[in-house]
Amino acid sequence: MARDDRSTDDRRSRATNRLDIPRELRRTIAIRSAYDADAFGRLSERIARFLGTGKFLVYMTATILFWVIWNIFAPESVRFDQYPFIFLTLALSLQASYAAPLILLAQNRQESRDRVQYERDRDIDTRTRADMEFLAREMASLRMAVGEVATRDFLRSELKSLLAELDRESPLGPR
Repeated sequence: MARDDRSTDDRRSRATNRLDIPRELRRTIAIRSAYDADAFGRLSERIARFLGTGKFLVYMTATILFWVIWNIFAPESVRFDQYPFIFLTLALSLQASYAAPLILLAQNRQESRDRVQYERDRDIDTRTRADMEFLAREMASLRMAVGEVATRDFLRSELKSLLAELDRESPLGPR
């Protein structure tokens, strides 16, 4: 038995030196923060949705107009961005540099949702086609069975002919 325990320990020690086998988890003193990629994705979608609204365009236009008007007509001592408006350009560039990746992230998440929805639609379509084919076969078998059954017009004509025959054979005469 002792031999088996040593061989197991030897295998474990050799396995930890191999690169194709993951190491066992080590206990750490520091608490690792959990990164929730989905929460960041939801936030980016909310921001991207807001960037695509008329409200954002109105706010952005109002902010830029206020910025320009303030820095042109305000007293020289309270202006914070002189005429070429370099700080405004920097702020707009920064906003655009953050907006583009957020919009792309939101589009990727939407594409993933669309892909799942397309797969569901495809499955539903497949089931619907199978059901339609089944119903078509059933209808064909019913038509073949109905071909052997008397129709309403046939029964009417038979009843009329029987009524006419009864009228002729009646001792009282035709009705």
